[in-house]
Amino acid sequence: MGIFGGAFSPFHNGHLRLAIEALERLKLDQVRLVPTAHPMHRAEAAIPAQKRLDWIRLAIEGERRLVADDCEVRREGPSYTVETLSELADKFPTSRRVLLIGADAFSHFHTWHRWPVILDLADLVVVKRPRSRLVAPPEIAGALDGRYQTLDIPLLDISSTLLRHKLRAGLSLRGLMPQPILDRLTAADIAVLTHHENTSTH
Repeated sequence: MGIFGGAFSPFHNGHLRLAIEALERLKLDQVRLVPTAHPMHRAEAAIPAQKRLDWIRLAIEGERRLVADDCEVRREGPSYTVETLSELADKFPTSRRVLLIGADAFSHFHTWHRWPVILDLADLVVVKRPRSRLVAPPEIAGALDGRYQTLDIPLLDISSTLLRHKLRAGLSLRGLMPQPILDRLTAADIAVLTHHENTSTH
């Protein structure tokens, strides 16, 4: 199984496409999308975790191999990736776990909570753009040698920050976000998204 976590504030077509590409290219049985709930080092996302989870469920309806995972929404305390992976290992003891992270997150992987344990709990796959250069964090480059692989994906040029900027300008998000989310986006949701920045944790 693939594990793809993040703030997803809001969830957009770039997130969706990355999950599907990883599913197909890595020949995974499923990809679990995990919205973070309680970041340790940053403020929590302005949009409540439960709503972000509901958005993911709307976006992946009909995609039987994509799963909206509520483990961090349910869990009290900081949302640590290592605890999510440990929970999944207990729940699915025979499954191989593949942690999907972006190149930007990989650059500071050495700051993640109990990062050596993460490498024992899951195979690390770093998603990057084709022909872009990937550099392991120099602080732990030796420890990471042979412990991760890269996946080149022509990612859609969409970000949650871009979507919030467009909302502030009153521009359309059609084609950038899954339509089921857009259909249910309320004025209150838009007000929150246009006045706050999104967050994530590891």
